[in-house]
Amino acid sequence: MAAGAPRIFVSHLAGVAVFDPSGDQVGRVRDLVAMLRVGRRPPRLLGLVVELSTRRRIFLPMTRVIGIESGEVITTGVLNVRRFEQRPTERLVFGELLDRRVRLVESGEEVTVLDVSVQQRPARREWEIGRVFVRKGRSGTFRRTKGETMTLDWSAVTGFSLEEHGQGAESLLATFEQLRAADLANVLHHLSPKRRGEVAAALDDDRLADVLEELPEDDQIEILGKLKEERAADVLEAMDPDDAADLLAELPEDDVERLLMLMRPDDAADVRRLMSYEERTAGGLMTTEPIVLRPDATVADALARVRNPDLSPALAAQVYVCRPPDETPTGKYLGTVHFQRLLRDPPYTLVSSILEGDLQTLAPDAALPVVAGFFATYDMVAAPVVDESGSLLGAVTVDDVLDHMLPEDWRETEFHLHEDEPQDERLDEPQDGRLRELGDGREDDRGDEEDDAEDDQEDAREGVDEGGRDGT
Repeated sequence: MAAGAPRIFVSHLAGVAVFDPSGDQVGRVRDLVAMLRVGRRPPRLLGLVVELSTRRRIFLPMTRVIGIESGEVITTGVLNVRRFEQRPTERLVFGELLDRRVRLVESGEEVTVLDVSVQQRPARREWEIGRVFVRKGRSGTFRRTKGETMTLDWSAVTGFSLEEHGQGAESLLATFEQLRAADLANVLHHLSPKRRGEVAAALDDDRLADVLEELPEDDQIEILGKLKEERAADVLEAMDPDDAADLLAELPEDDVERLLMLMRPDDAADVRRLMSYEERTAGGLMTTEPIVLRPDATVADALARVRNPDLSPALAAQVYVCRPPDETPTGKYLGTVHFQRLLRDPPYTLVSSILEGDLQTLAPDAALPVVAGFFATYDMVAAPVVDESGSLLGAVTVDDVLDHMLPEDWRETEFHLHEDEPQDERLDEPQDGRLRELGDGREDDRGDEEDDAEDDQEDAREGVDEGGRDGT
Protein backbone atom coordinates (compact mmCIF):
# COMPACT_ATOMS: atom_id res chain seq x y z
CA MET A 1 0.00 0.00 0.00
CA ALA A 2 1.42 3.38 -0.92
CA ALA A 3 2.83 5.37 1.94
CA GLY A 4 1.21 8.54 0.65
CA ALA A 5 -2.35 7.19 0.66
CA PRO A 6 -4.29 8.71 3.59
CA ARG A 7 -5.24 6.33 6.36
CA ILE A 8 -8.63 7.00 7.98
CA PHE A 9 -9.76 5.45 11.24
CA VAL A 10 -13.42 4.56 10.98
CA SER A 11 -14.40 6.02 14.36
CA HIS A 12 -13.98 9.42 12.71
CA LEU A 13 -16.54 8.53 10.05
CA ALA A 14 -19.51 7.81 12.33
CA GLY A 15 -22.28 10.29 11.59
CA VAL A 16 -20.16 12.19 9.04
CA ALA A 17 -22.21 14.11 6.47
CA VAL A 18 -22.29 12.85 2.87
CA PHE A 19 -22.46 15.46 0.09
CA ASP A 20 -22.85 15.44 -3.67
CA PRO A 21 -20.40 17.47 -5.82
CA SER A 22 -22.63 20.56 -5.71
CA GLY A 23 -22.47 20.67 -1.91
CA ASP A 24 -25.97 19.34 -1.18
CA GLN A 25 -26.09 16.96 1.76
CA VAL A 26 -27.58 13.59 0.90
CA GLY A 27 -27.25 11.82 4.24
CA ARG A 28 -24.91 10.66 7.00
CA VAL A 29 -22.59 7.67 7.40
CA ARG A 30 -24.04 5.07 9.76
CA ASP A 31 -21.73 2.11 9.05
CA LEU A 32 -19.21 0.66 6.63
CA VAL A 33 -19.55 -2.60 4.71
CA ALA A 34 -16.52 -4.87 4.35
CA MET A 35 -15.87 -8.35 3.02
CA LEU A 36 -13.33 -10.65 4.66
CA ARG A 37 -10.89 -12.34 2.29
CA VAL A 38 -9.06 -15.65 2.37
CA GLY A 39 -5.74 -15.97 4.10
CA ARG A 40 -4.42 -12.87 5.77
CA ARG A 41 -5.30 -10.44 3.02
CA PRO A 42 -6.90 -7.24 4.35
CA PRO A 43 -10.70 -7.08 3.97
CA ARG A 44 -12.04 -5.18 1.03
CA LEU A 45 -14.17 -2.14 1.91
CA LEU A 46 -17.21 -2.41 -0.33
CA GLY A 47 -19.00 0.78 0.61
CA LEU A 48 -20.80 2.88 3.19
CA VAL A 49 -24.22 2.54 4.78
CA VAL A 50 -25.71 6.01 4.40
CA GLU A 51 -28.86 7.17 6.16
CA LEU A 52 -30.80 9.62 4.03
CA SER A 53 -32.83 12.46 5.52
CA THR A 54 -35.86 10.20 5.05
CA ARG A 55 -34.25 7.64 7.45
CA ARG A 56 -33.89 5.16 4.61
CA ARG A 57 -30.53 3.40 4.72
CA ILE A 58 -28.86 2.82 1.39
CA PHE A 59 -25.61 1.28 0.17
CA LEU A 60 -23.06 3.70 -1.27
CA PRO A 61 -20.26 1.83 -3.12
CA MET A 62 -16.75 3.14 -2.56
CA THR A 63 -16.51 3.55 -6.34
CA ARG A 64 -19.05 6.36 -5.93
CA VAL A 65 -16.92 8.13 -3.31
CA ILE A 66 -14.80 10.96 -4.69
CA GLY A 67 -13.09 11.82 -1.44
CA ILE A 68 -13.14 11.69 2.35
CA GLU A 69 -11.71 14.85 3.87
CA SER A 70 -12.32 17.44 6.58
CA GLY A 71 -15.04 15.36 8.18
CA GLU A 72 -17.02 15.05 4.94
CA VAL A 73 -17.68 12.36 2.37
CA ILE A 74 -18.01 13.59 -1.21
CA THR A 75 -19.84 11.39 -3.72
CA THR A 76 -20.27 11.43 -7.48
CA GLY A 77 -23.91 12.39 -6.89
CA VAL A 78 -25.23 9.15 -8.39
CA LEU A 79 -27.15 7.11 -5.81
CA ASN A 80 -29.12 3.91 -5.80
CA VAL A 81 -31.83 4.46 -3.19
CA ARG A 82 -32.76 0.82 -2.82
CA ARG A 83 -32.91 -0.03 0.87
CA PHE A 84 -29.68 -1.53 2.20
CA GLU A 85 -29.78 -5.23 3.09
CA GLN A 86 -26.70 -6.95 4.42
CA ARG A 87 -25.53 -10.04 2.55
CA PRO A 88 -24.16 -13.18 4.22
CA THR A 89 -20.58 -12.57 3.06
CA GLU A 90 -20.52 -8.99 4.34
CA ARG A 91 -19.50 -7.56 7.70
CA LEU A 92 -20.61 -4.26 9.22
CA VAL A 93 -17.54 -2.51 10.55
CA PHE A 94 -19.21 -0.60 13.41
CA GLY A 95 -21.78 -3.26 14.15
CA GLU A 96 -19.63 -6.40 13.97
CA LEU A 97 -15.88 -5.68 13.94
CA LEU A 98 -15.49 -3.11 16.72
CA ASP A 99 -15.23 -4.57 20.26
CA ARG A 100 -14.43 -7.96 18.80
CA ARG A 101 -11.93 -10.14 20.65
CA VAL A 102 -9.20 -11.46 18.38
CA ARG A 103 -5.73 -12.94 18.88
CA LEU A 104 -2.25 -11.80 18.01
CA VAL A 105 -0.73 -14.12 15.41
CA GLU A 106 2.73 -13.95 16.96
CA SER A 107 1.89 -14.64 20.62
CA GLY A 108 -1.71 -15.90 20.61
CA GLU A 109 -2.60 -13.23 23.20
CA GLU A 110 -6.22 -12.07 23.20
CA VAL A 111 -6.88 -8.39 22.37
CA THR A 112 -9.98 -6.24 21.85
CA VAL A 113 -10.53 -4.27 18.63
CA LEU A 114 -11.10 -0.58 19.35
CA ASP A 115 -10.85 0.83 15.83
CA VAL A 116 -9.74 -0.04 12.30
CA SER A 117 -8.32 2.13 9.55
CA VAL A 118 -9.27 2.15 5.88
CA GLN A 119 -7.10 3.20 2.98
CA GLN A 120 -7.39 3.38 -0.79
CA ARG A 121 -5.07 1.21 -2.81
CA PRO A 122 -2.77 3.13 -5.18
CA ALA A 123 -3.78 3.51 -8.82
CA ARG A 124 -7.11 1.76 -8.11
CA ARG A 125 -10.54 2.64 -6.79
CA GLU A 126 -10.47 -0.24 -4.32
CA TRP A 127 -10.42 0.46 -0.58
CA GLU A 128 -9.40 -1.97 2.13
CA ILE A 129 -9.00 -2.24 5.90
CA GLY A 130 -5.27 -2.15 6.52
CA ARG A 131 -4.66 -1.51 10.21
CA VAL A 132 -6.27 -2.51 13.51
CA PHE A 133 -6.13 -0.52 16.75
CA VAL A 134 -6.36 -2.95 19.67
CA ARG A 135 -6.08 -3.10 23.45
CA LYS A 136 -4.58 -5.97 25.39
CA GLY A 137 -6.67 -7.58 28.09
CA ARG A 138 -10.42 -8.02 28.30
CA SER A 139 -13.16 -5.43 28.71
CA GLY A 140 -16.73 -5.90 29.83
CA THR A 141 -19.97 -4.06 30.34
CA PHE A 142 -19.15 -3.03 33.91
CA ARG A 143 -15.34 -3.14 33.77
CA ARG A 144 -12.90 -1.75 31.29
CA THR A 145 -9.34 -2.94 31.53
CA LYS A 146 -6.86 -0.18 30.77
CA GLY A 147 -4.37 -2.43 29.01
CA GLU A 148 -1.69 -1.50 26.51
CA THR A 149 -2.97 -0.25 23.15
CA MET A 150 -1.26 -0.69 19.80
CA THR A 151 -1.88 -0.34 16.08
CA LEU A 152 -1.12 -3.43 14.02
CA ASP A 153 -1.34 -4.61 10.45
CA TRP A 154 -4.44 -6.63 9.68
CA SER A 155 -2.26 -9.70 9.06
CA ALA A 156 -0.92 -9.50 12.63
CA VAL A 157 -4.27 -10.53 14.18
CA THR A 158 -6.59 -13.46 13.61
CA GLY A 159 -10.11 -14.48 14.60
CA PHE A 160 -12.36 -12.04 12.73
CA SER A 161 -14.11 -14.82 10.81
CA LEU A 162 -14.98 -16.86 13.92
CA GLU A 163 -18.39 -16.74 15.59
CA GLU A 164 -18.07 -14.91 18.90
CA HIS A 165 -20.37 -15.09 21.88
CA GLY A 166 -20.55 -12.26 24.40
CA GLN A 167 -18.93 -9.65 22.16
CA GLY A 168 -18.54 -6.29 23.92
CA ALA A 169 -20.08 -3.02 22.78
CA GLU A 170 -18.07 -0.22 24.41
CA SER A 171 -16.36 1.04 21.23
CA LEU A 172 -19.56 0.85 19.22
CA LEU A 173 -21.42 2.86 21.86
CA ALA A 174 -18.61 5.40 22.08
CA THR A 175 -18.88 5.86 18.33
CA PHE A 176 -22.57 6.70 18.61
CA GLU A 177 -22.67 8.33 22.06
CA GLN A 178 -23.85 11.67 20.67
CA LEU A 179 -26.86 10.19 18.87
CA ARG A 180 -30.37 10.98 20.02
CA ALA A 181 -32.28 8.04 21.47
CA ALA A 182 -34.41 7.71 18.33
CA ASP A 183 -31.31 7.56 16.10
CA LEU A 184 -29.54 5.06 18.34
CA ALA A 185 -32.72 2.97 18.27
CA ASN A 186 -32.50 3.01 14.48
CA VAL A 187 -28.90 1.77 14.71
CA LEU A 188 -29.94 -1.07 17.03
CA HIS A 189 -32.86 -2.03 14.83
CA HIS A 190 -30.51 -2.66 11.89
CA LEU A 191 -28.10 -4.85 13.87
CA SER A 192 -28.37 -8.62 14.06
CA PRO A 193 -30.42 -9.95 17.01
CA LYS A 194 -27.23 -11.23 18.66
CA ARG A 195 -25.43 -7.90 18.34
CA ARG A 196 -28.56 -5.98 19.33
CA GLY A 197 -28.72 -7.88 22.60
CA GLU A 198 -25.03 -7.27 23.31
CA VAL A 199 -25.34 -3.54 22.71
CA ALA A 200 -28.49 -3.30 24.82
CA ALA A 201 -26.70 -5.09 27.67
CA ALA A 202 -23.92 -2.47 27.54
CA LEU A 203 -26.28 0.52 27.83
CA ASP A 204 -27.10 1.95 31.24
CA ASP A 205 -30.70 1.66 32.42
CA ASP A 206 -31.76 5.22 31.61
CA ARG A 207 -30.23 5.20 28.13
CA LEU A 208 -31.68 1.78 27.35
CA ALA A 209 -35.10 2.94 28.58
CA ASP A 210 -34.98 5.95 26.24
CA VAL A 211 -33.94 3.75 23.31
CA LEU A 212 -36.59 1.10 24.00
CA GLU A 213 -39.29 3.77 23.85
CA GLU A 214 -38.23 4.48 20.25
CA LEU A 215 -38.02 0.88 19.02
CA PRO A 216 -40.72 -1.20 17.30
CA GLU A 217 -42.58 -3.55 19.63
CA ASP A 218 -40.90 -6.68 18.27
CA ASP A 219 -37.46 -5.27 19.08
CA GLN A 220 -38.63 -4.11 22.51
CA ILE A 221 -39.90 -7.57 23.40
CA GLU A 222 -36.76 -9.25 22.06
CA ILE A 223 -34.39 -7.02 24.05
CA LEU A 224 -36.42 -7.14 27.25
CA GLY A 225 -36.55 -10.94 26.99
CA LYS A 226 -32.73 -11.13 26.91
CA LEU A 227 -32.30 -9.12 30.11
CA LYS A 228 -32.30 -10.66 33.54
CA GLU A 229 -35.64 -10.07 35.22
CA GLU A 230 -34.18 -7.76 37.86
CA ARG A 231 -32.59 -5.56 35.23
CA ALA A 232 -35.68 -5.68 33.03
CA ALA A 233 -37.70 -4.34 35.97
CA ASP A 234 -35.13 -1.55 36.51
CA VAL A 235 -35.37 -0.54 32.84
CA LEU A 236 -39.17 -0.54 32.97
CA GLU A 237 -38.98 1.77 36.00
CA ALA A 238 -36.80 4.16 34.00
CA MET A 239 -39.25 4.25 31.08
CA ASP A 240 -42.17 6.63 30.91
CA PRO A 241 -45.09 4.83 32.62
CA ASP A 242 -47.25 4.89 29.48
CA ASP A 243 -44.47 3.35 27.36
CA ALA A 244 -43.77 0.73 30.01
CA ALA A 245 -47.48 -0.13 30.13
CA ASP A 246 -47.64 -0.46 26.34
CA LEU A 247 -44.62 -2.79 26.36
CA LEU A 248 -45.92 -4.96 29.21
CA ALA A 249 -49.28 -5.25 27.45
CA GLU A 250 -47.51 -7.27 24.73
CA LEU A 251 -46.06 -9.83 27.16
CA PRO A 252 -47.66 -12.97 28.61
CA GLU A 253 -49.61 -12.34 31.83
CA ASP A 254 -47.26 -14.43 33.99
CA ASP A 255 -44.24 -12.45 32.81
CA VAL A 256 -46.06 -9.17 33.37
CA GLU A 257 -46.91 -10.03 36.96
CA ARG A 258 -43.35 -11.14 37.76
CA LEU A 259 -41.88 -7.93 36.37
CA LEU A 260 -44.41 -5.74 38.18
CA MET A 261 -43.60 -7.48 41.47
CA LEU A 262 -39.91 -6.68 40.94
CA MET A 263 -40.56 -2.99 40.25
CA ARG A 264 -40.78 -0.35 42.94
CA PRO A 265 -44.34 -0.31 44.34
CA ASP A 266 -45.03 3.29 43.29
CA ASP A 267 -43.82 2.72 39.72
CA ALA A 268 -45.69 -0.57 39.46
CA ALA A 269 -48.89 1.09 40.71
CA ASP A 270 -48.71 3.72 37.96
CA VAL A 271 -48.17 1.08 35.29
CA ARG A 272 -51.00 -1.13 36.62
CA ARG A 273 -53.35 1.85 36.57
CA LEU A 274 -52.48 2.65 32.96
CA MET A 275 -52.91 -0.99 31.92
CA SER A 276 -56.46 -0.92 33.32
CA TYR A 277 -57.56 1.46 30.52
CA GLU A 278 -58.25 0.52 26.94
CA GLU A 279 -55.18 1.10 24.79
CA ARG A 280 -56.68 3.59 22.33
CA THR A 281 -58.28 5.87 24.91
CA ALA A 282 -57.02 8.94 26.75
CA GLY A 283 -56.42 6.78 29.84
CA GLY A 284 -54.35 4.30 27.84
CA LEU A 285 -52.36 7.06 26.13
CA MET A 286 -51.65 9.33 29.09
CA THR A 287 -48.57 9.58 31.26
CA THR A 288 -49.09 9.72 35.02
CA GLU A 289 -46.17 12.09 35.57
CA PRO A 290 -47.11 15.59 34.35
CA ILE A 291 -45.92 18.71 36.21
CA VAL A 292 -48.41 19.19 39.05
CA LEU A 293 -48.32 22.27 41.31
CA ARG A 294 -50.40 23.39 44.27
CA PRO A 295 -52.34 26.68 44.08
CA ASP A 296 -49.85 28.48 46.36
CA ALA A 297 -46.89 27.72 44.07
CA THR A 298 -45.29 30.67 42.29
CA VAL A 299 -44.20 31.24 38.71
CA ALA A 300 -40.61 30.74 39.88
CA ASP A 301 -41.57 27.32 41.27
CA ALA A 302 -43.22 26.40 37.99
CA LEU A 303 -40.26 27.48 35.86
CA ALA A 304 -37.91 25.49 38.07
CA ARG A 305 -39.97 22.36 37.34
CA VAL A 306 -40.18 23.13 33.62
CA ARG A 307 -36.37 23.36 33.42
CA ASN A 308 -35.99 19.68 34.32
CA PRO A 309 -33.92 18.26 31.42
CA ASP A 310 -35.50 14.82 31.82
CA LEU A 311 -38.91 16.15 30.75
CA SER A 312 -39.97 15.88 27.13
CA PRO A 313 -40.76 19.21 25.43
CA ALA A 314 -44.45 18.29 25.33
CA LEU A 315 -44.64 17.63 29.08
CA ALA A 316 -42.63 20.77 29.84
CA ALA A 317 -44.98 22.94 27.79
CA GLN A 318 -47.46 23.47 30.63
CA VAL A 319 -48.10 22.86 34.31
CA TYR A 320 -51.27 21.58 35.96
CA VAL A 321 -52.54 23.24 39.14
CA CYS A 322 -54.41 20.97 41.56
CA ARG A 323 -55.33 20.76 45.20
CA PRO A 324 -53.40 18.21 47.32
CA PRO A 325 -52.35 15.51 46.87
CA ASP A 326 -50.11 16.75 44.07
CA GLU A 327 -49.31 13.36 42.57
CA THR A 328 -51.76 11.65 40.25
CA PRO A 329 -54.53 10.99 40.94
CA THR A 330 -54.55 14.45 42.49
CA GLY A 331 -57.05 16.47 44.44
CA LYS A 332 -59.41 18.74 42.52
CA TYR A 333 -57.98 19.88 39.19
CA LEU A 334 -58.09 23.70 38.95
CA GLY A 335 -56.54 24.53 35.59
CA THR A 336 -53.48 24.77 33.38
CA VAL A 337 -50.74 27.35 32.89
CA HIS A 338 -48.75 27.32 29.64
CA PHE A 339 -45.03 28.04 29.86
CA GLN A 340 -45.40 31.10 27.63
CA ARG A 341 -47.65 32.66 30.28
CA LEU A 342 -45.08 31.74 32.92
CA LEU A 343 -42.46 33.71 30.99
CA ARG A 344 -44.68 36.81 30.85
CA ASP A 345 -45.45 37.11 34.57
CA PRO A 346 -43.20 38.09 37.51
CA PRO A 347 -41.54 35.20 39.38
CA TYR A 348 -43.51 35.90 42.59
CA THR A 349 -46.91 35.56 40.87
CA LEU A 350 -49.08 32.72 42.18
CA VAL A 351 -49.90 30.19 39.48
CA SER A 352 -53.48 30.06 40.77
CA SER A 353 -53.95 33.66 39.63
CA ILE A 354 -53.05 33.01 35.98
CA LEU A 355 -54.92 29.76 35.33
CA GLU A 356 -56.54 28.83 32.06
CA GLY A 357 -59.54 27.39 33.85
CA ASP A 358 -61.83 27.31 30.84
CA LEU A 359 -59.72 24.81 28.87
CA GLN A 360 -61.62 21.59 28.21
CA THR A 361 -60.33 18.36 29.73
CA LEU A 362 -60.37 14.79 28.47
CA ALA A 363 -62.17 11.92 30.15
CA PRO A 364 -60.06 8.76 30.64
CA ASP A 365 -62.38 6.78 28.35
CA ALA A 366 -62.23 9.34 25.51
CA ALA A 367 -61.50 7.49 22.26
CA LEU A 368 -58.43 8.22 20.15
CA PRO A 369 -60.33 10.24 17.48
CA VAL A 370 -61.76 12.46 20.24
CA VAL A 371 -58.29 12.99 21.68
CA ALA A 372 -56.85 13.82 18.25
CA GLY A 373 -59.71 16.24 17.63
CA PHE A 374 -58.95 17.99 20.94
CA PHE A 375 -55.35 18.64 19.90
CA ALA A 376 -56.41 19.87 16.47
CA THR A 377 -59.06 22.20 17.95
CA TYR A 378 -57.00 23.81 20.69
CA ASP A 379 -53.50 23.68 19.11
CA MET A 380 -52.13 22.00 22.22
CA VAL A 381 -49.16 19.67 22.65
CA ALA A 382 -50.49 18.16 25.91
CA ALA A 383 -53.92 17.76 27.44
CA PRO A 384 -55.18 17.03 30.98
CA VAL A 385 -57.07 13.80 31.67
CA VAL A 386 -59.60 14.29 34.49
CA ASP A 387 -62.02 11.78 36.00
CA GLU A 388 -65.64 12.32 37.09
CA SER A 389 -64.62 13.44 40.58
CA GLY A 390 -62.45 16.23 39.15
CA SER A 391 -59.08 14.62 39.92
CA LEU A 392 -56.21 14.91 37.45
CA LEU A 393 -55.21 11.40 36.35
CA GLY A 394 -52.45 12.33 33.93
CA ALA A 395 -51.74 14.09 30.66
CA VAL A 396 -51.79 12.97 27.04
CA THR A 397 -49.00 14.35 24.84
CA VAL A 398 -49.17 14.84 21.10
CA ASP A 399 -46.34 12.36 20.45
CA ASP A 400 -48.34 9.59 22.12
CA VAL A 401 -51.31 10.41 19.90
CA LEU A 402 -49.15 10.28 16.79
CA ASP A 403 -47.62 6.96 17.86
CA HIS A 404 -51.07 5.38 17.91
CA MET A 405 -52.43 7.07 14.78
CA LEU A 406 -49.51 6.25 12.50
CA PRO A 407 -49.27 2.79 10.91
CA GLU A 408 -47.77 0.13 13.17
CA ASP A 409 -44.68 -0.08 10.97
CA TRP A 410 -44.13 3.67 10.74
CA ARG A 411 -40.63 3.33 12.18
CA GLU A 412 -39.80 1.08 9.23
CA THR A 413 -40.83 3.67 6.67
CA GLU A 414 -39.24 6.93 5.66
CA PHE A 415 -40.52 10.36 6.55
CA HIS A 416 -41.33 11.24 2.93
CA LEU A 417 -41.02 8.10 0.85
CA HIS A 418 -43.76 5.49 0.46
CA GLU A 419 -43.18 2.02 -0.85
CA ASP A 420 -46.33 2.12 -2.97
CA GLU A 421 -45.25 5.22 -4.89
CA PRO A 422 -43.45 4.61 -8.17
CA GLN A 423 -39.85 5.49 -7.40
CA ASP A 424 -39.09 6.73 -10.88
CA GLU A 425 -41.71 9.44 -10.46
CA ARG A 426 -40.10 10.79 -7.32
CA LEU A 427 -36.35 10.61 -7.35
CA ASP A 428 -34.99 10.19 -10.85
CA GLU A 429 -35.02 13.83 -11.85
CA PRO A 430 -31.60 15.01 -13.07
CA GLN A 431 -29.80 17.34 -10.67
CA ASP A 432 -27.12 19.50 -12.28
CA GLY A 433 -26.70 16.95 -15.01
CA ARG A 434 -26.39 13.96 -12.67
CA LEU A 435 -29.07 11.32 -12.44
CA ARG A 436 -29.91 9.78 -9.05
CA GLU A 437 -30.24 6.28 -10.34
CA LEU A 438 -32.84 3.89 -9.06
CA GLY A 439 -32.50 0.23 -9.80
CA ASP A 440 -34.21 -2.88 -8.62
CA GLY A 441 -30.85 -4.60 -8.36
CA ARG A 442 -27.51 -3.86 -6.75
CA GLU A 443 -24.95 -1.47 -8.07
CA ASP A 444 -23.23 -3.05 -11.05
CA ASP A 445 -19.88 -1.36 -10.60
CA ARG A 446 -16.82 -3.31 -11.58
CA GLY A 447 -13.34 -2.61 -10.33
CA ASP A 448 -10.77 -0.93 -12.53
CA GLU A 449 -10.09 -2.61 -15.85
CA GLU A 450 -6.44 -2.56 -14.81
CA ASP A 451 -6.98 -5.21 -12.10
CA ASP A 452 -4.38 -7.91 -12.56
CA ALA A 453 -5.22 -11.55 -13.15
CA GLU A 454 -4.18 -12.67 -9.69
CA ASP A 455 -6.64 -10.30 -7.99
CA ASP A 456 -9.39 -11.36 -10.38
CA GLN A 457 -8.85 -15.01 -9.51
CA GLU A 458 -8.84 -14.32 -5.77
CA ASP A 459 -11.95 -12.14 -6.02
CA ALA A 460 -13.71 -14.89 -7.93
CA ARG A 461 -12.90 -17.39 -5.18
CA GLU A 462 -14.34 -15.00 -2.61
CA GLY A 463 -17.58 -14.67 -4.52
CA VAL A 464 -17.20 -11.05 -5.59
CA ASP A 465 -18.04 -11.87 -9.18
CA GLU A 466 -20.75 -14.31 -8.13
CA GLY A 467 -23.28 -12.29 -6.18
CA GLY A 468 -20.98 -9.65 -4.67
CA ARG A 469 -22.21 -6.07 -4.41
CA ASP A 470 -20.18 -4.79 -7.26
CA GLY A 471 -20.00 -7.80 -9.49
CA THR A 472 -22.24 -8.91 -12.31
